[in-house]
Amino acid sequence: MQRIRIFVLSFSFLLLAANCSAPSKINTFKPEPDDAVPLVYENSPSFINLPITIQLKDIENKTNNLLNGLIYEDNTIEDDDIEIKIWKLAPITMENSSKDADEKIKTILPLKANVKYRIGTKKLGVELYTIKEFNLNGVITLVSEVNLVNWKLDTKTKLESLDWNESPTMVLFGKNVPITFLINSSTTLFKSKIEHKIDESIAKSMDFKPNVVNALEKISTPFQMSEQYESWLRLTPIEIYSTNAKLKGQTIQLDMGIKCAMETLIGKKPETKFNANTIVLKSATKIPNQITANITAVSNYDDASKIITKNFAGQEFGSGKKKIKVQNASIWHKNNKMVIALDVLGSINGTIYLTGLPQYNETTKEIYFNQMDYALDTKNKLVQTANWLAQGYILNKIQANCHYSIQTNLEEGKKSMMTYLKNYSPMPGVFVNGKIEDIQFKKIQLTNQAIIAFLTINGVVNITVDGLK
Repeated sequence: MQRIRIFVLSFSFLLLAANCSAPSKINTFKPEPDDAVPLVYENSPSFINLPITIQLKDIENKTNNLLNGLIYEDNTIEDDDIEIKIWKLAPITMENSSKDADEKIKTILPLKANVKYRIGTKKLGVELYTIKEFNLNGVITLVSEVNLVNWKLDTKTKLESLDWNESPTMVLFGKNVPITFLINSSTTLFKSKIEHKIDESIAKSMDFKPNVVNALEKISTPFQMSEQYESWLRLTPIEIYSTNAKLKGQTIQLDMGIKCAMETLIGKKPETKFNANTIVLKSATKIPNQITANITAVSNYDDASKIITKNFAGQEFGSGKKKIKVQNASIWHKNNKMVIALDVLGSINGTIYLTGLPQYNETTKEIYFNQMDYALDTKNKLVQTANWLAQGYILNKIQANCHYSIQTNLEEGKKSMMTYLKNYSPMPGVFVNGKIEDIQFKKIQLTNQAIIAFLTINGVVNITVDGLK
């Protein structure tokens, strides 16, 4: 009997010891997330100023490429007794006329002409004509006003002068008679044709729409700012503005501006929202000389949970032999607060729930959770089963890991933007330069699906067209 008692006592002691050393299982009540609704958030538009400088030399080169060979032809001699063909003899040159404050493009067109002039009469049904043929060369000078119409450089060109290298003459009644006045008077026939040719070639060579739309499509394609945090920047153009083009020195200058929405999204690569059919060029008298970008940083709860889980990797929380490790973290929205669920292993196994308000630390560039505490049911269960875990200093240690740094995102985002602002050439002959200031935080907005951080950034951008192909 004594042996049985000893055995029972020993067994009871071992069982008690085993129970004391085994981890406790905590069963807490999960605060259910709010009902999911479509993700809607405020997103103030951004304004990007794009001052554009085009070298007059590039317009000259493009015009020469488009205007070649025979530029005017009149093969009918019967109507006015004259037949003319005009060719471009040498490359066209363009320069600033600089005659007054209203600067204009001065175009010099070397040409050669083949002129056939008919002399004679028709009497009693008998034609008595003599046709004289002349090959001449000279220079036409034209001046053009500059405007911007429907994405194209629009010029209004007028013929200013026509100078022949030698005066054409013909033998009439045994004498050399100058006929320059006859040929020059015929310029009224081809004057408008040549003016139109110049305007047409400039408009064709300086049609900005294909280049602008192509560039907008490229910058509207979301690009990755941080591989580690899986963050993406998406720009969606809303409206395009432009001032009138002005001739200054040997350049043409105009200001363009983009009104757009800018977002940073975390997770998989988002789809582009670009739609070329909705892009409309609007005129403006003045455009601010700085970028004012309002960036919306969207961090959905699933992706933010993954980042917070990484913060807990390899860490233990507790005192003495009573410790836990966080295996996984999940966050969601509940009654304008954030719920953070921590799956723990160690002296306590199970899930503990905390609540807090998201805040932003301007110095560390982190989103963190202020006024963090255990959910009411969790706190009650911890007091009953693991009061040591409910203590404030352990909660503070856990809270220190419940943060989401966006500093790397901001730095890498700024670095990514700067690659497009240091002599970036989206196409041959086009160069983009500029600078951006530090990214500033504005506010946080909670939705049922994501934490939205609103940021602003200012800067300056300039586009130069030099050596356009």
